Amino acid sequence: MQLPEIIKEIPRQTGSGQALLYHGSKRGIAGEIKPISRELCDFGKGFYMGTEKKQPLTLICNFPNAKLYTVQADMTGLGVVQLEVGIDWALLIAYHRGKLDHMRGSGIHQKYCGFLSGCDLVVGDIADDRMFVVLDRFFSGEITDRALIGSLSALRLGKQYVALTEKACGQIEIIAEKAIGADERNALRIESEAARREGIRQAEEICKKHRRDGRFFDEIVEGGA
Repeated sequence: MQLPEIIKEIPRQTGSGQALLYHGSKRGIAGEIKPISRELCDFGKGFYMGTEKKQPLTLICNFPNAKLYTVQADMTGLGVVQLEVGIDWALLIAYHRGKLDHMRGSGIHQKYCGFLSGCDLVVGDIADDRMFVVLDRFFSGEITDRALIGSLSALRLGKQYVALTEKACGQIEIIAEKAIGADERNALRIESEAARREGIRQAEEICKKHRRDGRFFDEIVEGGA
């Protein structure tokens, strides 16, 4: 299938401490950029941007007023946390999705509650709809941390940059804005569903290989990570 022209990346020419990123909006940005996403996102409320253009497009392809933004983030002078693929990445997402709510007051809950304290911007791997199924299986105790991390590493979904504070949002500049037409949205839906099926298939193979390797979610949280 021929993908729409909008999928093509633009050349990345950025200076030191800057990143050229993409943000998808269901209805467009009105006014100043603010850290006001949904509460239950990977790293909490913020302004979410990604290194791969296709990823935010798949999140907004069902909305008729959707717009794609190319932005430049200047990280100079910001408190930045960079997360690699690993258990801290997984458990920080678990915390922000409410999967540790039953452990309020525990050491592990407090750890991830304060993990991003003083942080203006966090950079970490994306957990898109292809990973939601695998993450849910991990949180429900069906697969181990080794299977989860192996799946993410194999899928290579790209990085997300999340501006958590007004200060970080104030250092984001919109470079380009594009409305997403009906034909483009339809092509993106088809591509997104195909990618989701293939991603789940790949993840399932990796989970089988690591069926007996690593630790399960309850073992990790009860052991204090």
